[in-house]
Amino acid sequence: MIQVLRHLTARARLYWPLTKSLQTGLLLSTGLAGYMTARCPVTHPITLLGLAVSLFLAIAGSTILNMVADRDIDAVMNRTHHRPLADGRVTPAEALRLGLGLSVLGVGLAMVMNPLYGLIVSAGWFFDVVVYTLWLKRRTAWSIVWGGIAGAMPILAGRAYGIESVDGVGVLLALAVLFWIPTHILTFSMRYYDDYRSAGIPTFPSTYGFPVTRFAIALSSVLAALAIIAAGVLIGVRWGLVWVLTLMSTLMSAGLLLLAAASLFRPTERANFGLFKYASVYMLGAMILLSL
Repeated sequence: MIQVLRHLTARARLYWPLTKSLQTGLLLSTGLAGYMTARCPVTHPITLLGLAVSLFLAIAGSTILNMVADRDIDAVMNRTHHRPLADGRVTPAEALRLGLGLSVLGVGLAMVMNPLYGLIVSAGWFFDVVVYTLWLKRRTAWSIVWGGIAGAMPILAGRAYGIESVDGVGVLLALAVLFWIPTHILTFSMRYYDDYRSAGIPTFPSTYGFPVTRFAIALSSVLAALAIIAAGVLIGVRWGLVWVLTLMSTLMSAGLLLLAAASLFRPTERANFGLFKYASVYMLGAMILLSL
């Protein structure tokens, strides 16, 4: 029995990096925040738990399937060659079974919980795995738009589950995530420009150059900030917290815009990486603020 437990623990530790836990956790936090903008305070913890489990399974499953499809890319990039699939510690068939299993469980649970919620979760899975990874990632730098749509689905799903419909606030929240994702991905593609070029993956820096990429980052940062502020205002009006939400959202957004401006007008490796790091902190902070 002890040996079995040790074996399962060892496999779980090996599988865990396949889920990209930080990325999955951030997307999960957006889904929970979307729900809590409609149902806060949460009076049914079991419902929130079901939401968290279904989203985690669906997001983790799609992420693992992405890594199965991208294992040849990961093997030639310095940043990713140590991943379990890329270095052979996990076989493609093993990871494929795991990814499909988690995906079916996550999407299936979401459908059982609420058909509209399940439909949005399944749409996110489809855009991420089929449209972004399998179809467009190796063909065009614009694949990030479809990846952004996939990333926007958890927060839209959480909001829709809370109010049992899709409303303007939910769309604004989804747009905020959609416009945030280029800030995250494009700074990453500049930092690891040589890695992506060696792997033959088209990116904005390799296709349009660094100046255009920096402009796209700055523009997407502005749009993400405006969408977050607008959503915060609408939520704040409902709860009588409009000035608090607007002020805090504006302050956080100002930091994002300043870093985006620095990356655009005084580009340095430090400014780019600072924007990349702050973008994740910004989105997590925004989700916490919206939840409160």
